[in-house]
Amino acid sequence: MMTDVWISAAALCATTLLGSLLGFAIKELPHKWNDTVLGYCAGVMLAASTLGLIVPAFEEGGSSMWWLVALGVMGGAAFLNVLDLLTPHLHHITGLDPERHASGTSLSRVMLFVMAIALHKLPEGIAAGVSMAGAEEAASWGVTLGLSLQNIPEGMVIIAPLLVAGVSVMRTFFIALSIGLLEVVGVWMGFALGTVSAAMLPVMLGFAGGAMLYVTSDEMIPETHAHGYQKQATYALLLGFMTLLLLERI
Repeated sequence: MMTDVWISAAALCATTLLGSLLGFAIKELPHKWNDTVLGYCAGVMLAASTLGLIVPAFEEGGSSMWWLVALGVMGGAAFLNVLDLLTPHLHHITGLDPERHASGTSLSRVMLFVMAIALHKLPEGIAAGVSMAGAEEAASWGVTLGLSLQNIPEGMVIIAPLLVAGVSVMRTFFIALSIGLLEVVGVWMGFALGTVSAAMLPVMLGFAGGAMLYVTSDEMIPETHAHGYQKQATYALLLGFMTLLLLERI
């Protein structure tokens, strides 16, 4: 079990770093391809959050705890909603939002963007860790897969804004590494929370699932529909959903 947790944590960190390295080489991915890839990731995330977290939460809780699981799902979404309110809405995963902040410099706006991504990494890591503690093996790996796929485009867009703002290449890489390590911390936090209390495990699984659904609905899907390529993004989403569904059936 501990080995699986380390593998999950390493996968999330490694894919963030992989995306960052790609970001050094590919400064800007065309929207047509970005929206397609992101749509596929959104489909995997939808399947992972429902089949890997929320369904196991209801199964673990039984008929008597359904309402607590439902509250957990809504609580996970509300938690990320609060993060959105506390940080400027600069975390669209294809780049900086055009929103202007007159009081901030270019670098400070970029750092707010990076901080917003970093703040979202901790609950994402917790979601993977909780799934390792309580979901079936195939479902828990589905959560890790979904988050790992999402980390690649997120890692890519951390790079360009920092370089444009004048941050050195080495420091930019260490910022990306720190964000990846934050997800490792989240995985172990989630695993610890999931194993400490069996009674609270269904609620925590629901909380993690709600957080993932929020990210998918509030950020990923709208981004794929914002540039005129919504049809292919929709089919990519369906393909991503079916990919994870078929992996669980094998």
